[in-house]
Amino acid sequence: MAMSDAHKEALATGRRESRAVKAYLEALAAKRPGRPVTTESVKKKLAALEEKLAAEPDPLKRLDLVQAKLDAEDQLGGLEDQADFDALEEEFVSIAKSYSERKGISYSAWREVGVGARVLQNAGVPRTRRG
Repeated sequence: MAMSDAHKEALATGRRESRAVKAYLEALAAKRPGRPVTTESVKKKLAALEEKLAAEPDPLKRLDLVQAKLDAEDQLGGLEDQADFDALEEEFVSIAKSYSERKGISYSAWREVGVGARVLQNAGVPRTRRG
């Protein structure tokens, strides 16, 4: 028996939503907790390290400063990944409510895996109480 076009579309929607949810949850798990680091703060840190490096006569301290500078440059490069995260979050927000309804995922379950309340509110996922 052949599948109807509606059935094929429903399967495609489910696959697309599942991919979006998985990508967002993986990105969320990879984010570090704590105060967010901004591009500006890392650039200030780099500038301060450059000044210290230029004035430091001690070779061992220079070595530490060079490593700190390299780490800050890597961190700055990693901040570009934030744009990717924002796009994943936007996609998640657009599908989270229908995914939740279709799969029976509660607000509490999303919160338990680390999805923020603001994100769920933007997605239209209603708050639920645990029974």
